[in-house]
Amino acid sequence: MKKTYQLEDLDCANCAAKIEQAIQSLEHVMSASVSFMSQKLVLEAPEEHFSEVLQEVKKVIKKVDSDVSLKD
Repeated sequence: MKKTYQLEDLDCANCAAKIEQAIQSLEHVMSASVSFMSQKLVLEAPEEHFSEVLQEVKKVIKKVDSDVSLKD
């Protein structure tokens, strides 16, 4: 399952890269791509694990940059 999410208040390309790297290291994440220019996250994970992966993604984003939020 692949979904695209809007990232709010992402203000540096370095933070985008750190968020992408952290999400890619999570269990069950098949792929993750963060675009600083479009302020978007494309997340791919198995459908049966998607909701738990999404919760972990939100935690990781807050840990890397507390100003950034994921818009569902």
